[in-house]
Amino acid sequence: MHAITIPEPGGPEALVWAEVPDPVPGDGEVLVEVAASAVNRADLLQRQGFYDPPPGSSPYPGLECSGRIVATGNGVGGWSVGDEVCALLAGGGYAEKVVVPVGQLLPVPEGLDTVTAAALPEVACTVWSNVFMVAHLRPGETLLVHGGSSGIGTMAIQLGKAVGATVAVTAGTPEKLERCRELGADVLVDYRTEDFVQRVREATDGAGADVILDIMGAKYLDRNVDALAVNGRLVIIGMQGGVKGELNIGKLLNKRGAVAATSLRGRPLDEKAAIVAAVREHVWPLVETDRVRPVVDRVLPMRDAAEAHRVVEASGHVGKILLTP
Repeated sequence: MHAITIPEPGGPEALVWAEVPDPVPGDGEVLVEVAASAVNRADLLQRQGFYDPPPGSSPYPGLECSGRIVATGNGVGGWSVGDEVCALLAGGGYAEKVVVPVGQLLPVPEGLDTVTAAALPEVACTVWSNVFMVAHLRPGETLLVHGGSSGIGTMAIQLGKAVGATVAVTAGTPEKLERCRELGADVLVDYRTEDFVQRVREATDGAGADVILDIMGAKYLDRNVDALAVNGRLVIIGMQGGVKGELNIGKLLNKRGAVAATSLRGRPLDEKAAIVAAVREHVWPLVETDRVRPVVDRVLPMRDAAEAHRVVEASGHVGKILLTP
């Protein structure tokens, strides 16, 4: 088969479409013929040499895919050759074929084409596990999403609205904020010209955000605590703004707040399977009734993955960029 390889870490040009050995499914795994994969910022870090795959995982980038099962290993129940699926991966999505643990498979939602389904697994699992399983967002609460126009952000907006929350977002251009509004966001903050702490307080009569989903890390840590409501929950899932910040414990204590930091890629298989099962139970019905939909910016040939990485690095997209073999 062919896959995007990274012979040496570097810029987008480090991504090389090359012939590699076909993967073989082991016990409890299936082999998927890939229809599409999607670009995540973790792929950019891997390309740069900063985010190695977990031990035993595929060396190729790509944390999600869609496609068709073409072979099964021993001990696989409930799935058959020919089933159309999408999947959460620890790596290997930028390829013509990929091995997937059976617990990380999802059916392609009814009413959605197979290629578009590749935009769902990583963002749905990330948002559901953090906003709902960790932070326990409830109806009537306020959710603040940083990077509202990203793949994660566009999913968080829709799921927040689906459960009856008020959703505030930050983004860097009026055009991106308008797209967030179209998806249901109630409070739109241009982070280049506005203070999100002030805007969230104004929108909540001074209360603040009950849940904050943060991709920035250190840069926003202190201001995120300022923006939290009493009993608020801050969940950090990215470090685009740095890895070391100062946390004012006094402010956090006064708000009886909680700070969690999570990642998905390196979790044990049983934890990933539990998240995938929860997504199938709670998110898939919303997708199949069109209350939540994947947001796809563009679809590119997989051999042009370098161009996709350039677009993501420049934040020149809204939602997900898909790659097709």
